[in-house]
Amino acid sequence: STANAPEDDAPNRYTRTERTTYSRYSRDANSSGSSIPSSTLEKRIEELERELAKERQENARLMKMTQDKEEIIGKLKEEIDLLNR
Repeated sequence: STANAPEDDAPNRYTRTERTTYSRYSRDANSSGSSIPSSTLEKRIEELERELAKERQENARLMKMTQDKEEIIGKLKEEIDLLNR
């Protein structure tokens, strides 16, 4: 379970940075006379941040699976070589 901890921290780290960027953007857009209420934009941004975090977790999970499978393939190739000798 400790191996999953770094993966879980990564999406949160990015989200904070992006939240700051999005907050600045929404303030600028609203001050320039945007007709979309800031609360609507903030809700949409939060929704997108949650979606992004889920996608990053899924991506990390798939990357880990790929690495595991590549390791297995390497071990099997070594075993095949030994058997062929």
